[in-house]
Amino acid sequence: MSLLPILRFPDPRLKKPSAPVRDIDENIIRLTRDMAETMYEAPGIGLAANQVDVQKQVIVMDTSETRDRLLVLINPVIVESDGTQVGEEGCLSVPGIYDKIERAERVVVRHLDLQGQEKTIAADGLLAVCLQHEIEHLHGKIFVEHLSRLKQIRIKAKLAKQAKITA
Repeated sequence: MSLLPILRFPDPRLKKPSAPVRDIDENIIRLTRDMAETMYEAPGIGLAANQVDVQKQVIVMDTSETRDRLLVLINPVIVESDGTQVGEEGCLSVPGIYDKIERAERVVVRHLDLQGQEKTIAADGLLAVCLQHEIEHLHGKIFVEHLSRLKQIRIKAKLAKQAKITA
């Protein structure tokens, strides 16, 4: 396993929609392991493949306190959503930035597991938020796009300044 570089907003590769996975082969299995290691090391609770510059519909996440309940979702689709909740979100591709985002309170997501079996997850709370956030990544959308244009400009400026300091 190895750590993967995480793309940072406003990298245009984050805007590319991801392609469905056709075959769950050793490359996809290795990708999910590397993504999980990267997510845990970052540390984060979710990571979409396009955040590590792989344009495939693959997500890893673990919202547990103990960090021992890894979920791998391939070709995830939200099939139901209900209610609303507002909570603070952050993103590994937008480090150090947090803001309140409105999401569905409950979602049902259909996906494939690593064995190619179709599964369904019904989620609320943090898991529902994380699922929505990561699935949006697969469609080329980043959580800051829910914010005002002015906030987006300020975030870009702040991240550009951080990048200059670390360069």
